[in-house]
Amino acid sequence: MIFDLPLEQLRTYLPARAEPEDFDSFWEKTLSEARGFPLNAVFRSNPTDLKLVEVYDVTFNGFGGQPIKGWFLLPRDHADRLRCIVEYIGYGGGRGDPLDWLLWPNLGYAVFVMDIRGQGSTWRIGVTPDIEMEPGNPQVPGFMTRGILKPQTYYYRRLYTDAVRAVEAARAHPAVDAKRVVASGASQGGGLTLAVAGLIPDLEAALPDVPFLCHFRRATEIVDTYPYQEISSYCQRHRDHIEEVFRTLSYFDGVNFAVRSSAPALFSVGLMDEICPPSAVFAAYNHYGGKKRINVWPYNHHEGGETFQVLEKIKFLACLDN
Repeated sequence: MIFDLPLEQLRTYLPARAEPEDFDSFWEKTLSEARGFPLNAVFRSNPTDLKLVEVYDVTFNGFGGQPIKGWFLLPRDHADRLRCIVEYIGYGGGRGDPLDWLLWPNLGYAVFVMDIRGQGSTWRIGVTPDIEMEPGNPQVPGFMTRGILKPQTYYYRRLYTDAVRAVEAARAHPAVDAKRVVASGASQGGGLTLAVAGLIPDLEAALPDVPFLCHFRRATEIVDTYPYQEISSYCQRHRDHIEEVFRTLSYFDGVNFAVRSSAPALFSVGLMDEICPPSAVFAAYNHYGGKKRINVWPYNHHEGGETFQVLEKIKFLACLDN
């Protein structure tokens, strides 16, 4: 059922942003520290039976110089440098198998798939551990409250940094046209896409589908589904830390990255999405700083447009070449 604001109100929904004064300096310092370690992007050929696609097992250094895994696929026997889609994965998932990522190479693009540290045991396998640099707070099971009392220790500080370094690793490959790198992902992957779009000023485009990690406080107030429920459960138990929690989350809110973004963007939203509520998605979309478009799927939940949306993304990227 439709449970959020009517569509006409969603299209103009522009909530005030809760943004800490040191937001930019926090991220400048975080990325500067990460770049103090060598990127060390290594692409190892991964032989498969695929006839038309080359596959590489990737390792690069993310947050804290820690090794992050990934896949890199590209069309075999390509002639020119390629557009590269950097794919970020939904909550609980990992990089999976190369067979999961054949779409973009079959369209003539490269694809760089970033594994998600600590995840990859829910619906698609991953292999990258989450190495914590500092001791954190007690947490609700999952990742949403890991280290949540301080932005310096919060799990998503590490993950957002990995995501930025993934773009840098993709650009390091000689087959990639560094000017034509696109961030893409759904749900958590959509939230990572927005973070990257706000932190890297020269992306070619951003493709956030049904993005998670946006407008946290409202999301926790109007849905009781996971993963946002992890935050609600933490606040239910730790009544004396609610404001600390949401102050930390303000450093990671997709709305605050959206306003800093300039790359052309194609969003999507499901109006019956009880996982990432429509108003949270529209909050990021309406604040987004670059040229943008959103596909609204009125009767869909968190699956969004699925193949219909994929076709829209294909057309969107084709228009960038015209």
